[in-house]
Amino acid sequence: MYILNFIRGLCMAIADSVPGVSGGTVAFILGFYDNFVNSLNNLILGSKIERKNSLRFLSKIAIGWVVGFILSVLFITTIFEKNIYKISSLFLGFIIASIPLIINSEKKILKDNQKNIVFLIIGIIVVGSITYFNPITKGGYNFSVRSDNLSILFAIYIFVSGMIAISAMVLPGISGSTILLIFGLYAPILSALKQVFKLNFEYLPAIIIFISGIIVGILITLRVVRRLLRNFRPQTIYCIVGLMIGSIYAVIMGPTSLEIPRPPMNISTFNILFFAIGAILVPSLEKLRSVSKSKKIQCEDLESSCQ
Repeated sequence: MYILNFIRGLCMAIADSVPGVSGGTVAFILGFYDNFVNSLNNLILGSKIERKNSLRFLSKIAIGWVVGFILSVLFITTIFEKNIYKISSLFLGFIIASIPLIINSEKKILKDNQKNIVFLIIGIIVVGSITYFNPITKGGYNFSVRSDNLSILFAIYIFVSGMIAISAMVLPGISGSTILLIFGLYAPILSALKQVFKLNFEYLPAIIIFISGIIVGILITLRVVRRLLRNFRPQTIYCIVGLMIGSIYAVIMGPTSLEIPRPPMNISTFNILFFAIGAILVPSLEKLRSVSKSKKIQCEDLESSCQ
């Protein structure tokens, strides 16, 4: 079980570190999403026994997540700028393949509440507007989160982005990395993390601000997200799908948020091979969940027949 949870955390970290598939989506696909979210909630609001059990479960996930995230950051930042259009094509594959997965998993709720489709449109508009009007994703803007570039407003912007990103990471839909991409902070935060790993502390203040936002997001926004999913699930799911659709535009504009900006992705820079890899990986994970679930049911049936 330790190895299984380590692998689960590892897979979540890889998903969380790239725009497209969230760690929540991976948890949903691999069949431990409810246990994951309930453990997070019990860790904050549960009884002493619930907190102890949640801490035991989450610590196993966390070890795999930390290892996976560090490896991902070191690997992605190494190839990101040199292969930005290939990586962006991969992200598009992740996102576009994830959309029907989420729709299919919530098919009944979406079908029975079609009047709430307006929230899908709202989600698309929100992402598109943030991406379009964000000065960071405008070409020609040399952007960095070094300490000498920080201002009070910019620090607040990074803090809020961290809050929203961690909330998205636990949702089966849009990823926290996609949120950072939408806000134009994906490449800068990854680069800053790599610099801190190399003991370049010029980027440390921004990382501390970002982590503070994540902590506050876990304590506050996670409860809001759970309440929305519990009391307004149709509206929330429609909005999540809208955010995912809108994030396609954010990925296309992603190269403009590099420290040395590049033009937005277009037909000539789009890479069909990397897109296909991303599009194939997501349903492959879903197939893995189906096989695992089938084997679990067979084992339970076998145990019942032996009793």
